[in-house]
Amino acid sequence: MAAPALADRSPQPRALPLREVRTRLTQLVALAELTDTVTVVTRDGDPRPVAAIVPAAAARTAAQTRADAERTAAISAGWARRLEEQRRQSSRRHAAERQALVEALAETWAELDRRAPAGDPALARLRAAHADLLRD
Repeated sequence: MAAPALADRSPQPRALPLREVRTRLTQLVALAELTDTVTVVTRDGDPRPVAAIVPAAAARTAAQTRADAERTAAISAGWARRLEEQRRQSSRRHAAERQALVEALAETWAELDRRAPAGDPALARLRAAHADLLRD
């Protein structure tokens, strides 16, 4: 069974009896090709559809549509795995760099504590600015 792959630009497919389709086939095929118009073919005197003239791109089978969806899902899953691995690597690098910064800052503060006079307001402001790093 065919599943339309393209959204119809026209709101409703047109329905024509087989007799009229026979006389206008070339025109209906060109219409489908150029404007993505779908024409439903009915038996003369019976409103039930028996066939359709659709643009070639819309005449994909359900199996083709499923295969495309599965391929897209597999590609998406591959990219999601790659992105997650990059996030993990970035987190590890960030943690290592942060730890090196914390250690260097601790050494700097130890040296400042030895050299600066007690109660220095500038030193107190700096210590407050670095409080989140000094907690570790």
